[in-house]
Amino acid sequence: MTTTAPPEEAVGTGGPERPALSGSAEAVGAGPARTRRHRWFRYTLPGAYGALLFICLSFTPSLLPRPGTFQGFVCGVNGAIGYAAGVLAAFVWRSFADRPARTPSTRSWQIFAGVAGAVLIISYLFGLRWQTRLRDLMQVPGDAIGSQLLLPLVAVVFFVALIAAARGVRTLYHWVSERLGRWMGRSAARGLGWVVVAAAALLLVNGVLVDGIVSTADRVFSVKDRSTNEDAVQPDTTLRSGGPGSLISWDSLGYQGRNFTGQGPTVGQISSFTGTAALEPIRAYAGFDSAEDVERRAVLAVDDLERAGGFDRAYLLVAGTTGTGWVDPGALASLEYETGGDVASVAIQYSHLPSWLSFLVDQVRARQAGRALFDTVYERWNNLPAETRPKLLVFGESLGSFSADAAFSGEADLRNRTDGALFAGAPNFNPMLREFTDGRDAGSPQIEPVFRDGRTVRFSSDPGAPITPESAPWNGTHVLYLQHPSDPVSWWSTDLITGRPDWLREQRGRDVLDEMTWIPVVTFWQLTADMLEPVDVPAGHGHRYTREYIDAWALILEPEGWTAEKAEQLRDIIAPA
Repeated sequence: MTTTAPPEEAVGTGGPERPALSGSAEAVGAGPARTRRHRWFRYTLPGAYGALLFICLSFTPSLLPRPGTFQGFVCGVNGAIGYAAGVLAAFVWRSFADRPARTPSTRSWQIFAGVAGAVLIISYLFGLRWQTRLRDLMQVPGDAIGSQLLLPLVAVVFFVALIAAARGVRTLYHWVSERLGRWMGRSAARGLGWVVVAAAALLLVNGVLVDGIVSTADRVFSVKDRSTNEDAVQPDTTLRSGGPGSLISWDSLGYQGRNFTGQGPTVGQISSFTGTAALEPIRAYAGFDSAEDVERRAVLAVDDLERAGGFDRAYLLVAGTTGTGWVDPGALASLEYETGGDVASVAIQYSHLPSWLSFLVDQVRARQAGRALFDTVYERWNNLPAETRPKLLVFGESLGSFSADAAFSGEADLRNRTDGALFAGAPNFNPMLREFTDGRDAGSPQIEPVFRDGRTVRFSSDPGAPITPESAPWNGTHVLYLQHPSDPVSWWSTDLITGRPDWLREQRGRDVLDEMTWIPVVTFWQLTADMLEPVDVPAGHGHRYTREYIDAWALILEPEGWTAEKAEQLRDIIAPA
């Protein structure tokens, strides 16, 4: 007795594709009947081969190491993409060949099973080897055996769920086209049915669904915003927001705002490092609840900065924040140590959402916050006598760099309105970053581009090493971009779907495997997954820059008497290895 294999799955149909006969049951109303007979957990052979190909490709190396469970998630999503590609390719081929779908034989499925078993094992072993090398390169501990054992289960769950969701959309299409078919011809009903379903899905995703998710996430994460880190202590000095005499209450600062003003090096600690008398650093901050909108928060924060004497310091830092209002404490502390505490810093919060979600939905608010804060600071700074103004600095990490550089139009604007800027792990969509990278000097690589001979803007993955171009002078304003070769935030772009980036044409960076290559669609999805940071990599890799800030600020400030020994001493204070 022979068994039949799953029927071919055609795009826009609910089951096996057969030639339509005039006056037969293959009229518009038969679509839902075919859908009802369809078994949701049976798959087509072309789709299965497509899924197999994409699953195997998902084991190829990316930028960051992955646990087995996370690799399963990547395989499941990649497999669903591959299945769709296989089904579509078969449909297109049949359309050109003008032939119906064929039901694969049991023998065909047996061959597929044998091929799939062999190539999946080989792909897994190669992937495990690459993951081990990547972990060794970044000094990351090995993955647990339990995580590896869960890999296939997680992959199957995500693959089945995504294919089922896609079939649900197809079922909806048939339901819509059946009802439309009562009022119009078959072809028109099918075409209009897809338009209706696609429009409904688009409205749902761009409107109700996204708005609902963002609104819910904002409420969820706002709960944490009302809590306080055990290391953050309400200031007892007038030099901090939330302290005595401040225009901003401690409770309104939010979780990250209280970290910003309630932590940091003391005068004694700074003095012990510098060996001279130090000043207590000034920190001003306005939280999400401190004022109604970003413009009012910016004005309030700068008012509090001025009240505390921030414009009387030698240096004034305007810091861009991530969605939650976070500023890397290592960046702040490094600057305060290197300036002997003679510095004031100001920042504002524009969202409750964590960085990975703000990255997708908070770009408008981030841009508004960055412009509002810097413009407010600059207006008051510019009205001061030139000889008494503090040196004006700008800083931003990750989405904070996007917020910070939104206030500037390009290299000349940075040079004319600041005395130095430091951007770390800047997203690929930062307008100035794209300008400097796309307009880089001929022959310079994308991971460390040289822009106009490095006269103002320079790039580095390790600021403790010489920065190209070494022979060219770096006078006036120093603008420095830190970007690790293994940082997915710096390299993620929708362009990866269809085009190979220069950084994968060039020699690979110091912490990227030579075997990493560009694969259409797959590489885009792998970097998207990498941005979720599945493994906590050490400083100096991925999206972690804390230790690099010491050398970076030294390059920008050029502090008197600075040595490699002082830098190492400060690294032991800021981020012990």
